Amino acid sequence: MVGSTNALKPSGPEPKDARKPEYEAEICKGDIPKEYPLQRFYTAADIARHSSDHNCWVSWFNGVYDLTPLLADYKGHLAQPIIEAAGTDISHWFDEETRQPRQHVDPQTGLDEIYCPWGRYIHLPPQGPESGGATDIETPWWEDKRYYIGQKTDRTRKICIQNLMTKQKDVLEVPIEETLNEVLARYKVFNAHAGSYTWKRLGSPLNMEMTLQENGIKDETDELKSLGIDPDDHIPVIHLYFNDDLTEA
Repeated sequence: MVGSTNALKPSGPEPKDARKPEYEAEICKGDIPKEYPLQRFYTAADIARHSSDHNCWVSWFNGVYDLTPLLADYKGHLAQPIIEAAGTDISHWFDEETRQPRQHVDPQTGLDEIYCPWGRYIHLPPQGPESGGATDIETPWWEDKRYYIGQKTDRTRKICIQNLMTKQKDVLEVPIEETLNEVLARYKVFNAHAGSYTWKRLGSPLNMEMTLQENGIKDETDELKSLGIDPDDHIPVIHLYFNDDLTEA
């Protein structure tokens, strides 16, 4: 049996359910990637950066999952399809109603089989006389919330951040759902002291607990495209004013 099904349509996890990856004690430290802070939302570009067997993120049905602990614990050939899919969205592997592996009719046998676009993967039972691989898994990985690390954003937008002290400009692509404090966390890659600045738009301080839209910074991407204007030529700019306070690193 492939996972369990309920009469009610199963729901996916939510950002509050996210947890940091956990590894078995016997896993070699070389197989464990650098620890990272959890985020509520991730972009497709965020996910794409984790595309190897030692650092494997995937998404399905708007959830983002770090399958690195799964791959660290399993070294068999059934890991290969997951490794090849690392950094991508695999929603097409699953049925949206049941959240279980999709079924399809094999054109040669005419029988219902599990849809495996890149071959049978971990925790799937053999579909024929083939032997090997555990089939008595209590919780298959696609049902295991241990691997869930956050949501894939519904949409991204670009924002330009200019440091008025250094004159440096950086363009970030961020989830529309993120607050400015979450955007600040992303921006620390460019400026570790970003928390020591006042963030302003057109001279007015911004509320760091609100999103760009809630701060009145409208996303005009679709409107500009409809007018035949390249949105990248009209990215909103946030100005950073230094507070002379380096207490945050």
